[in-house]
Parts: sequence; C-alpha cells; structure tokens
Amino acid sequence: MRKKIVAGNWKMNKVLDEAIALTSELVNMAHDEVTNDAEIILCPPAIYLSTIQKYIENAPHFSVAAQNVSDKLSGAFTGEIAAPMLQSIGVKYVLVGHSERRQYFGETNALLAEKVNVSLAHGISPIFCCGESLDQRQNEDYIGFVKNQISESLFHLSAEQILSVIIAYEPIWAIGTGLTATSEQAQEMHAALRGHLAGKYGEEVANEISILYGGSVTAASAPELFSAPDIDGGLVGGASLKSREFTNIIKAR
Repeated sequence: MRKKIVAGNWKMNKVLDEAIALTSELVNMAHDEVTNDAEIILCPPAIYLSTIQKYIENAPHFSVAAQNVSDKLSGAFTGEIAAPMLQSIGVKYVLVGHSERRQYFGETNALLAEKVNVSLAHGISPIFCCGESLDQRQNEDYIGFVKNQISESLFHLSAEQILSVIIAYEPIWAIGTGLTATSEQAQEMHAALRGHLAGKYGEEVANEISILYGGSVTAASAPELFSAPDIDGGLVGGASLKSREFTNIIKAR
C-alpha cells in the first residue's frame, strides 16, 4: 500500500525562532489531534535542517526534506548543497524540480534527472515536482507535457529506484494564486500520470508510488482533493506556514 504523505514547503520564509515555534506547534498539534497514519514532511530552508530535525526526532511520522540539491557531489560551486552533505545530517527527502526552480533558475528535465540520480545514490528520496502553466493548460496537450517531464527526468530509473521517488503534481497556475484545481481536474492528471508510470514499470509498481497534489492546498480544499483515488496527499505551500491550517490539512487524510 502506498504512503499517505503531507509535505510542507516553507520556501524562503521564517527566521530561526519562527521556524522553531512553527515546528513545535505542529508536533504538539499532531500528537494531540492527528489520528491517521500520514507521513508529515517539513521542508524548511536548508540553514534550519539540522535544527528542525532535533525538534522532530521523537515525533512519530515527521521527517524533513531539503528544498534543493546540487547535481554535483562537491567542488567549487559556491552556495550549492550536495547530496552527501544532506546524507551526512540524516535528511531523508529532497524536493527536485519545483516549478520555481524550473522558472527562476532554468532547471531542465535533463538536469533534474541528474539531481534525482545523486539523491538516490545517497539514500535520499526525491519528491519530484511536475506541472503545467496556465497557458499550457489552455493551449497545449497539458497531460502530454507533464508526462514528458516524468519521462525525461525519471524513466531512466530501474523499477526498484522509481519506488523510492515521490511525485508531486503542481499545476503552476494554482501555486500562490489562490486558485486550486478541482478534484476532478487533479484526479484526471494523477490518474494519467499513474497510467504513464504503469506503461513503463507495470501496474504493480505504479500503484506503489505516492503522487501528491500541490497548488494552493488549504484545509477547506484538502478533504475533497485527498479523497480522490489517485491523490495520495499534498505538497503544501503557504498553508504549511500556519500551524492550525497545516494540521487541519494533515487531518484531512
């Protein structure tokens, strides 16, 4: 049975005291209120990874993820963070291919394939982000576009390797806009992506891969979205910065 996952991407937000306070609130609220078995992944800025890990070490179902990783293992790459560094502090997950990285930093499908490779080689599971813009949804084969992102960045992996990858579908037109794909729109894409995975790796493997929805997920929209058969949780942005809202999203599973 595939994992139910709720991940919170903090992006470039929170100073240290605020990050610690948010983590403590989330851990306490989850302890008191969450009765499902969802895995909760916090994605703080890299500078806080070790600190946040200490605050969740005794909290069941909590893990941390880095927001980015270099495709290089070491060297003169000022400001970059290598997979061996993340591995050395016990990070289990890393976001790869978030739309902001693609848009602002020009990350290509080929580069993301290398990031996936170095992450897996160091025991870190990529949370692979994919999704289409509003223009692509309106004017192009948007399902084919997102399938191609997966094909070019993931389909070189073996069946064993792909089982360590989490996929996050994030319609770019619904990130930070207040817009949310309807449950029908989200399910359509999730089902198409699972079918695409099945075509490459077989249904048994495809049915073990968690596919998350990301795109202005809120406590109000989460129950309907998460009830869809091919949606296994969410990659949450702004709402993950509010302990009450994020806890309610976790409870939606």
